[in-house]
Formats: sequence, C-alpha cells, structure tokens
Amino acid sequence: MKTSIKIILVDDEVLFRKGIVFLLEREEKLKVIYEASNGNELISYLNKSSSQPDIIILDLKMPILNGVEATKIIHKKFPDIKVIALTSYDTKSFVVNMLQVGAASYLLKNSTPKDLIFTINEVNTKGYYYNENILKIIQEIAKAGKNTRCSLDTNFLSAREIEVLRLICLQKSTAEIAKELFISPRTVEGHRNNLLLKTESRNTAGLVVYAIQNEIATLAN
Repeated sequence: MKTSIKIILVDDEVLFRKGIVFLLEREEKLKVIYEASNGNELISYLNKSSSQPDIIILDLKMPILNGVEATKIIHKKFPDIKVIALTSYDTKSFVVNMLQVGAASYLLKNSTPKDLIFTINEVNTKGYYYNENILKIIQEIAKAGKNTRCSLDTNFLSAREIEVLRLICLQKSTAEIAKELFISPRTVEGHRNNLLLKTESRNTAGLVVYAIQNEIATLAN
C-alpha cells in the first residue's frame, strides 16, 4: 500500500496557511503533520520530533527566521527533506537565492491548486521540480555565467555521467534514468553524487546550470 507524503506547511499568514492545509488534506496521498508560522518554529519541531516530513512547503518572508535561512539549515541538517518555496515573490534574485540554498522547487502563491499538487508529487518522486518559469531563469543564469566558466575537459566526466546529466536536465526521476540506461537506481544515485562532487554543484539546479554552460544539454522543449 502506498504511504502518504508527509508535509509540513510554514507560513505566517494564518488564513492562507489554513486554506492550503484544507486543500492538501483533501488529497488521499497527502498528510499535513505540522504547521508553523515561522522558520524558528519549524526548526524547533524538526530538532525535537521523531516524525519527520518528506516535504516542507514554506514562505520566504516570515518573522524571526525567514524561509531562506530556514532552508539553509534544513539542507545542512536534514538533507533528505525536500523544500518547496511557496511565495508571492517572483523576482529572479529570490528564485536564484532559494535554489542556491537547496530548495527543490519554487512556486508562486497565485499558482493553481492543480499546480501545487503536481509540484508536490514531482518533488516527492524526483527530488526536485522546476516549472517553465524557473527553467527559464536557470537558463538565464547559465548563459550569464557561460563566459566565466572554463570549457569542459572531455576526460573530466565519464560518458555515463554525461548521459545521466543530460537525463537530469530533462527532469527524469532516478527510476526513469535507471530504466532508460539499463542500470540500477543505486548506480544512478552514485553517478548523481559524483556529478555533484566533480562539478562542485550544490544541488540539481547547479548541475543543470553546469550542463548548459558547458553545452552538455539544453532546456529546449
């Protein structure tokens, strides 16, 4: 039997937060295990509780400890927990900042309920999800930094690592990559970890930027 996706929701706007909780709990697979009004409450819960979430959905602008600082702590202390930013801030600097500190996805508050549910499921399955707007920003970052990066040494990454990297850029899950390349999911994760180390990327967004800058992959539809 499929287990529920355990979620924590963090937002200082109580009415908005309760609305999202109501929306999520109508979904059979989703279970909200905790609500917090700021990052400090969230981190305190994570440090004390034995029931850890699969996904945390949080706002950026909150009192005491904001979403960016909370995500930094989560990424370092609880790396298996995925963070989805749900915010009204759509400027490039906010998106870039959240991706750099380890957010698995970035969603605007004016998104549809369907978009939110889809994003949660994608992040749960793949570990990350970038919609069209976020991919566009990642592409802009990559192009802006292209001239500052050295060209790729062909011996730096193995042929298999390059194959895995290209499939990551297509937002394929570990299981999908394993099936396509006829290797085990564990081997895929090994290649992903090697890619992170070799390219000095902090997360999947960094890998995508690296791939574009070095012309290993594009984000063209």
